[in-house]
Amino acid sequence: MIIKVCGMRDAQNIREVESLHPDMMGFMCWNGSKRYVSGRPGYLPDVCRVGVFVNPTADEVVQKVRELGLNRIQLHGAETPELCRAIHKATGLPIMKAIQVAQASDFDVCNAFERADGVDMFLFDTKCSGWGGSGRSFDWSLLDSYDGSNPFILAGGIGPGAEERLVEIEHPKFRGIDLNSQFEVEPGLKEINKLSVFINNIRNYEQNK
Repeated sequence: MIIKVCGMRDAQNIREVESLHPDMMGFMCWNGSKRYVSGRPGYLPDVCRVGVFVNPTADEVVQKVRELGLNRIQLHGAETPELCRAIHKATGLPIMKAIQVAQASDFDVCNAFERADGVDMFLFDTKCSGWGGSGRSFDWSLLDSYDGSNPFILAGGIGPGAEERLVEIEHPKFRGIDLNSQFEVEPGLKEINKLSVFINNIRNYEQNK
């Protein structure tokens, strides 16, 4: 299972999270976020670095790719398939498109993005009034309604106590999870012990499944 820890910013905290061996770390590149990375952190991890953007221009993404040494782009706003293509063309990087979910019909929008060059993965998050960060989970049984070809990771209020339920998800396109607010001391700063226990639990459940 892919484990992505998002909302990273502090150099020492990045080092501590890296020691837990997540597969991806996310860096918020939208200045409307409390976790916004305004400049290059003092340390960048040797894992897949994901830049999270909300309705950016291609030029803005290119700048952050260079600044943060990004390996993947996550688009979390109202971006169109055309913008996804343009960003992929400008950066050459794979794109993870976030889809807000509250009901089964919300997966219908995935069809257009699956035909967009560069979009190779989805992130399903809880629908809310803003661009994510609700700290709440949606009804995971709705995942049964997704029949697209792209794999996905799951986001939205995932925290301690959810480990066994997550490992039991059997959707053929389910690839991993995005962890953020439920493991924070404050926005942009992760509680390492809490995160460590959760990640170890997930990996132990997977081995014993």
